[in-house]
Amino acid sequence: MKIINVILMLGLVFLPFNLRASDLFAEEDRIQDGIDVIEVSNVFADIYEKLDDVRWAGKNIDVAIESLEKLNPNAHVASTGERVVLVWGDDLIANFPYPDKKDWKAYGQITTALVMRMRQKDAGLRSLKGADLYNVVVNALLSGVDENGSYIVEDKNKDLESKILTSIGFEGGRDDRGNFRITGVFNGSAADVSGVKQGDIISEINGVRVANMSDSDLRAVLNGYNSGTVKVKLLTPSGNKNISLRRASIVLADADVVYRASNEQDNQMLEIIVHNVSESAVNIVNEALAKYDAISGIILDLRSAGGEDARAAAKLAGLFIGQKPVMVISETAVDELEVIPGGNAITDVPVVVLISDSTRGTAEAIAAAFYENGRGILVGTPTAGHARMASRIELKNGGILELLNKSVKTGRGNVLDGRGVFPLICLSSIRSASQMDAFFVNIMNGRFDAHDYNQDKSVDVAGLRRACPNITSGDDEDAMAIAVAAEILTNKMVYGEIMGL
Repeated sequence: MKIINVILMLGLVFLPFNLRASDLFAEEDRIQDGIDVIEVSNVFADIYEKLDDVRWAGKNIDVAIESLEKLNPNAHVASTGERVVLVWGDDLIANFPYPDKKDWKAYGQITTALVMRMRQKDAGLRSLKGADLYNVVVNALLSGVDENGSYIVEDKNKDLESKILTSIGFEGGRDDRGNFRITGVFNGSAADVSGVKQGDIISEINGVRVANMSDSDLRAVLNGYNSGTVKVKLLTPSGNKNISLRRASIVLADADVVYRASNEQDNQMLEIIVHNVSESAVNIVNEALAKYDAISGIILDLRSAGGEDARAAAKLAGLFIGQKPVMVISETAVDELEVIPGGNAITDVPVVVLISDSTRGTAEAIAAAFYENGRGILVGTPTAGHARMASRIELKNGGILELLNKSVKTGRGNVLDGRGVFPLICLSSIRSASQMDAFFVNIMNGRFDAHDYNQDKSVDVAGLRRACPNITSGDDEDAMAIAVAAEILTNKMVYGEIMGL
């Protein structure tokens, strides 16, 4: 039996019983090991009080204290109705009275006291002060109630407000290893929306190591004047991740529109690239649909789209599907909100929806709405499966808690988070012109063996993602996406065959 369980069973204590949890620190001794423990305790108290107002689908913020043990594998924290105990390895190093309900000052002081005891044992933790200390400790606390929550020290993008861009939205330079270190992110840019932060490192672009790229090659990819997709491998403090970013053409906007004219009157297409699902994007798309009313097909590119504005997502989808459920927002198991557009559809032309692993948030719900209502053909690779909306809580110290406590489901209530939306046509299975031709011949001959994984509840999601992997090069993906979408939209036989599957 672990020593921590023995301690709790025997009720062993080493502190006076008359010591209240809110009296652990005295004003005259507020600076300890270079830390203002009173100030830090007040910050944690504010956090606990704010978290108490958030609905967690059955989870209780009391478990947050126990999550402090994630700061070090040697730490074990247990809280009962009477005591809060910290064991380091086999040694009991802290034992405090349990705070009264809603005594946030006590919660804050106990949290600070536990951290101070851990600092004595952990040199890495001892080196952290100020914002860095808050960032590490608060993220550990949040992991107990919201594994996707985070503490934002401050808005790192305030010094990069420019709306004139010919890039994917960040600035930086090479480090001593040849990688690209990000020094600033433009507000509202593709990089900002994708969660790129100051200090992140880019090690690969379009499958090529940045260290092996020349400075001119690097500038061409990041700052090219033409719109396009850039595949980036990002090294962050929380781990490595691969993201897709769309380069803005001239002026940064939440959506770009490209009119693809053809000599054939029946083959005029409109390409709509959505960077961020917002009211601005809705207005841009609405105006484009009104201006180009003689088009025969629409490519709706959601490959790098995200967003948290449910109202904007409903309006955007509603332009194509009308007054049908677009998503369901779930905060708890019983508290759900159905989101339905208020207006009618304004176009009925055929649509191909492009998706990828960087399609996330409300953009995943939009893709699912096209699928569930038979309104468009999904082409690309599986979406991120990260369909959550954030609650942002401002703290007294200027920090912000970002809690991804709202899960987004499809309009029919199907789970998106952790699963995603799957394309009917996987782009990564089409690798050459000859394969592309054979692929479409098979469709037209009725021999296309399609399986609708969106209806298969038992599908191995990880296995399916391996079977339809991401495309390494953004240029390759752009070329294939447009070629496939154009073939579908300009060949009525192909479009009919796919829609009938």
